Amino acid sequence: MSDRINHECGIALVRLLKPLSYYQEKYGSPLWGFTKLFLLMEKQHNRGQDGAGVACVKLDMPAGVPFMFRERNIKSNPLDRIFRTLLGQYNEKVDSGLIHPEFTSTVKDNFEFGGELLLGHLRYGTSGGYSMSSCHPYFRRSPWPTRNLALCGNFNLTNTEELNRSLIAMGQHPIFATDTQAILEKIGFFLDEEHEDIYRFLRKRDLMGAELTLRISEDLDVARVITRAAQRWDGGYVLCGLIGNGDAFVARDPSGIRPCFYFQNEEVAAFASERAPLMTVFDLAVDDVKEVTPGHVVVIKKRGTISEAAFTAPLPRSSCSFERIYFSRGNDVDIYRERQALGGELAKPLLKAIGHDWGNTVFSFIPNTSETAFYGLMSTLRTLRRDEVKASILQACADGKLTEEVLDELILRNWPRGEKVVSKDIKIRTFIGQENLRNQLTSHVYDITYGSVRAGQDNLVVVDDSIVRGTTLRRSILRILARLNPKRIVIASTAPQIRYPDCYGIDMSELGKFVAFEAAVALVNERGQSQLLDEVYELCREEVAKGGSQNHVRRIYEPFTPEEISKRIVELVRPRQLEWKGDFEIIFQTIESLHRAVPNHRGDWYFTGRYPTPGGYRVVNQAFVNYYEKNDKRSY
Repeated sequence: MSDRINHECGIALVRLLKPLSYYQEKYGSPLWGFTKLFLLMEKQHNRGQDGAGVACVKLDMPAGVPFMFRERNIKSNPLDRIFRTLLGQYNEKVDSGLIHPEFTSTVKDNFEFGGELLLGHLRYGTSGGYSMSSCHPYFRRSPWPTRNLALCGNFNLTNTEELNRSLIAMGQHPIFATDTQAILEKIGFFLDEEHEDIYRFLRKRDLMGAELTLRISEDLDVARVITRAAQRWDGGYVLCGLIGNGDAFVARDPSGIRPCFYFQNEEVAAFASERAPLMTVFDLAVDDVKEVTPGHVVVIKKRGTISEAAFTAPLPRSSCSFERIYFSRGNDVDIYRERQALGGELAKPLLKAIGHDWGNTVFSFIPNTSETAFYGLMSTLRTLRRDEVKASILQACADGKLTEEVLDELILRNWPRGEKVVSKDIKIRTFIGQENLRNQLTSHVYDITYGSVRAGQDNLVVVDDSIVRGTTLRRSILRILARLNPKRIVIASTAPQIRYPDCYGIDMSELGKFVAFEAAVALVNERGQSQLLDEVYELCREEVAKGGSQNHVRRIYEPFTPEEISKRIVELVRPRQLEWKGDFEIIFQTIESLHRAVPNHRGDWYFTGRYPTPGGYRVVNQAFVNYYEKNDKRSY
């Protein structure tokens, strides 16, 4: 993706189902589970680089000994820093003789993360900012093991204010920080109630001491806690929690917006935001990895039993299609095929755009995540070209005009030509405060392969994942592509036009920053229909006030075809001072072709404005109110 946006976080959970001594004997290390956690997080580093955190619960620790630990970091390369720090502490204790790895009791007693239950989180900063206080996992502490809670997630809720009000109504004094804090306190409240109900029941039967603690732990119904806490949650989420007694849970939103996968055997149960990392880290086949059912919570009890139960009413499945287009790693077998299919769907409109000029067109891509779509495009182009060549050969044979020259012209000189025209050098660190200098730096993130295009003769087609703001096209990509002096530049987006805000994980909440919205508003004003903006503003205000579920922002786009909006986007992103005078066009994926390529992930609200939850409609209308009032605050 040429436009950088912050988005989905990543989760990892590892529950060892055997004692640490088992892993020492079988795998030669008591830190087998700890290492697996690191690898799961490393294989998902694409999901968050603004912060990382890990937590651990040790089972069966004696009274007076700590049993729950956390480490977080928000500096550059936070995941690497965390594990270097923790492994450094471990090695120091090994060197000093405090830890003897073959005696796993010394590991458990002297290394904070020498436990059986491990949790990890990778974060992109969104509404909560970038400070340590916003970094997961969050902790809620108590001297009672069953009331301790570590929580992390990949989510955004649309109704954090409502949740905070409900906490106030319960008598709490919540600190208005993030949706994570609101959920932590909500779960914590019902965890306390569950604990208290069991405690009172058992005390009446004269249970005391360790036996009382054990029975509370056994009887704790985690699924019931989540069911009660989740009654007003609105958003997309995967939540992972560790309870101090050794229980753990993973809960997924009822629309299946956010992804979550897991596997279990007799040694371990493990969860991750993506399937491929689990397959790689644990050497699994595709069928070994399962998907957490939307609207369900998977509970791992301290004794090692694993169960799954519904905790909220089901909703129509609306899994995020952006996960497939861009966010998730492309080495998942299904995602790889879907991205190839997305590229293939662009073949026919691109051929139309270049007038089927096979011999004078170079096809390329914006690195790195659009590369797979480029392969899919090239494969489809070759298939289409083979069909054309076959028909031409048959016709030439029928006419008695098949010659060596004809074959050369058909096959050798007019075959789809792909080149790596654009390369991504380094991550430019924009530490310079002055905006103009910062823009100059970021314009050099990409470079070109000189000589890859015949100046003044070749069309240049470049595939990108999506176009959000158009900023990078305007400031960088078009400028460097123009240096090659192609006859025509066509940018092909594997995603449709992004028209509406997201509120379920992606940091795209301001309408005015979408180039498609900017184009539509420009067309509205140019055609003398500016009163439409006033009408939509009033409708949006009314809809927000009554808590309705109608998207009035769609009216901004209704007067125009997608082609008209695309044409206006071209005018907006083409740099004014660009000396190159060739033709320039942008082709977007259609909604229909998106659904053909990605049939099982139909969440498309950022393209269509059809939101899976009521909170989405509140957000889109509030986003327009903010835009109209020139208010740059978030819409959720």
